[in-house]
Amino acid sequence: MKKFRILMPSVALACLTALYGYADSPQKNVIDEVVWVVGDEAIFRSDVENAYQDMRQQGDIIGGDPYCVIPERIALEKLYLHQAKIDTIEVQESMVRARVDQQINYMINQIGSKEKLEEYFHKSIPALRDQFMEVMRNRGIVDEVQRKLTEGVTITPSEVRKYFDALPQDSVPYIPMKVEAQIITINPMIPRQEIDDIKARLREYADRVNRGESDFSTLAIMFSQDDGSSMQGGELGFKSRSELVPEFANVAFNLSDPKKVSRIVETEYGYHIMQLIEKRGEQVNVRHILLTPRASSKDLSDAVNRLDSIRKEIVANSFSFGEAAALLSQDKDTRNNQGIMINGNDRSSRFEMQELPQEVANKIENMSPGDISEAFVMIMPNKNKEVAAIVRLTNRIPGHRANLSDDFNLIKRMYEDHKKQEVLNEWVEKKIKETYVRIEDGWNNCDFRYKGWVKESN
Repeated sequence: MKKFRILMPSVALACLTALYGYADSPQKNVIDEVVWVVGDEAIFRSDVENAYQDMRQQGDIIGGDPYCVIPERIALEKLYLHQAKIDTIEVQESMVRARVDQQINYMINQIGSKEKLEEYFHKSIPALRDQFMEVMRNRGIVDEVQRKLTEGVTITPSEVRKYFDALPQDSVPYIPMKVEAQIITINPMIPRQEIDDIKARLREYADRVNRGESDFSTLAIMFSQDDGSSMQGGELGFKSRSELVPEFANVAFNLSDPKKVSRIVETEYGYHIMQLIEKRGEQVNVRHILLTPRASSKDLSDAVNRLDSIRKEIVANSFSFGEAAALLSQDKDTRNNQGIMINGNDRSSRFEMQELPQEVANKIENMSPGDISEAFVMIMPNKNKEVAAIVRLTNRIPGHRANLSDDFNLIKRMYEDHKKQEVLNEWVEKKIKETYVRIEDGWNNCDFRYKGWVKESN
């Protein structure tokens, strides 16, 4: 089989650890041996071995002796999970499912397809999802415990300046080149026949469910074009009104019969039908099937031509790019702020090139500030639909060492993280002193990150 190198964030590695190190491990029957005990929880040698194997396979930099680093990581998680039990901290299953779906979609994008991912792990997507649920649930609980422990941290501008002045030069981060841009998009005309065909398909699905001939979840897996929920049978998990687009929320919150299917709902994503699962207070959980109309090549070409005409007017100074965006753009996320693109990662207007939609990055790469691209076709992020677009490069910020004038918010976040980590470190060291810990001989001669693991009785 062809080997694929999947570049994953730490949470993906945690999923892999769960997949191979904590669930049905074949090595448990061969080399099972308790190496640590934390409270009343055991850490097995097989847990450590399998985690180490996965990290090596993925190229993760462990940063020390794996037989010291890995069991300490597992022990830390057990401390946080124990505290969560004391404080009765839980996480919503809908949030866990959303994280799992996000991670699986990330892995699919990295490896190329669902089929390749299943081949790589020798497991089906549903089986992978089931095994990822526990690690994501634990990660969410740990995050919530840490949030509660650090929610009282406050900082002042003078503290930020003192922190930055004390940073060694080699600890001052290098800020890669970033850009700021404006965008105008126009949706292509969708043929009436395409919309009618989609509505007819959705009505057919609804009739099959209402007559008891088909299960809504099965139809969602087979036909829904919402990649984030289709493999969950279309289930979205519990959502509040503010988490759903208004048109969808209005119908979802008015559903009352779990056996019936809603009317067809049009949103910016396409056309939906939905089925109620459960209402709980101010939240609702529904299944849905999404079908998105596709524009023809001619319709896309017509939209590009319309935008090229608008571009000519802007270049001729008939009106500004911002004015055109406010009047003509169909991108609701930017038209009310003169077309300025906002980075979803930090809510700033600055993007590293890899953070931009690929089509936008390709256009901007060789542009100078003030240049306006010719019209092009792009796929709207998270909406899986093609639109015509033009972009204007407003600023290009060269790469540089961070400074207080240009990067205060970044340095502020660094200092805030630093203070929060100090709080967590203090809590962990106190918790270690209060917790029964036994480390077996051969596993305790380590320079652990936290002091106090090795008790006198070890």
